[in-house]
Amino acid sequence: MKNNNWQKVFGIIWTGQFFSLLTSSLVNFAIIIWLSLKTGSAETLAWAAIAGMLPQSVLGPFTGVLIDRWNRKTVMMLSDSFIAFCTVILAVLFWLDIAQMWHIFIILGVRSVGSAFHMPSMQASVPMLAPADQMTRIAGINQIISSISMIAGPALGAMFIAIWDIEYVLMFDVAGALIAVTSLFFVRIPDPERSDEKAKNIMREMKDGAMTILKNRGLSWVFLFSVLVTFFLMPVSVLFPLMTFQYFGGTEFQAGLIEAIWSVGALLGGVIMGAKVYKVNRVGLVNWMYLVCGGTFLLSGLLPADGFVWFVVLTVIAGVSGAVYNSAFTGIVQTKVDPAALGRVFSMFYTLSLFPAMLGLVGIGFFADGLGLTTSFIMCGAVIILIGLIAFFTPSAMKLDRQNLE
Repeated sequence: MKNNNWQKVFGIIWTGQFFSLLTSSLVNFAIIIWLSLKTGSAETLAWAAIAGMLPQSVLGPFTGVLIDRWNRKTVMMLSDSFIAFCTVILAVLFWLDIAQMWHIFIILGVRSVGSAFHMPSMQASVPMLAPADQMTRIAGINQIISSISMIAGPALGAMFIAIWDIEYVLMFDVAGALIAVTSLFFVRIPDPERSDEKAKNIMREMKDGAMTILKNRGLSWVFLFSVLVTFFLMPVSVLFPLMTFQYFGGTEFQAGLIEAIWSVGALLGGVIMGAKVYKVNRVGLVNWMYLVCGGTFLLSGLLPADGFVWFVVLTVIAGVSGAVYNSAFTGIVQTKVDPAALGRVFSMFYTLSLFPAMLGLVGIGFFADGLGLTTSFIMCGAVIILIGLIAFFTPSAMKLDRQNLE
């Protein structure tokens, strides 16, 4: 691919991917709203989230290896088409009025298999299309597209599910996938030169990645605290629609607003972190974000039933804290780990985070249905704050990024 036409190629790809991401976000939130209205059960929402996460968490460490062996353009087209096909099946089940809860869980899980291949193949294709000095710029544009999709998708999903039956709303995802696949017909994505050497030992490479973390005591603590926080953060994140409906007596629009406003906060946090290089101890910054995020959850649980406006404000702050945490944490790992091991380290971190998060989702379903939504927010927020405080008093972790202050 010549460098003089890479902008045109990306323009075509970005157009298709924007519609794909937007409609997927729209449909995912519409399904959440539908489940919230039909069941009113935190446990059901938790199991739906698990169904959408489990395949990606299991396949995550392996999909990168397969994508590197296969034609990436073909992988993107097939994964998008596969996700659309699964959505069509679910829409038909609703049209026939035979859709059961287990049908929805299975379809969410199978769609997740396609997602496990789609985004990594897209990210792996970028270096094959554009000059190396444009990577940061492209990553920024991708973040903007993702943020806009996450802001607009829930709002549109809430609006459409309020005026149409869910089977019609599902077809937006199919339309978005068709646009994305069609756009790829008009571009060429080169494959990297492949070595004649066949598959390496995946398990051994994963073990090497684990040892990279374990050999650095400070980094090990930073990873552990992050995984623990995810264990309590992820379950609360699926309770936001129920909190809006059941506690604040909100509408579908308000539930969509809460989801979108989190993404607005995340966008603001990303702008803050991308504006300049800050001479701060990033480990300390991560710990402060634990305190801020945990505080927003705790205060949300203490709000009166007529305090929805303050719930919106706290959600914005939580979104900002999440983006700042992610930027600081990613920067720590990227500067403390050998670049040759970064892929394995990040994939291992995501896998280690997702499995405890799924256990937390199982527990929060019973906990929220039994003791109440507000109690769940208060308890999880308090635990996250406690983890943040403990992290401040872990010397090896706090010393990890000391040289960043120099």
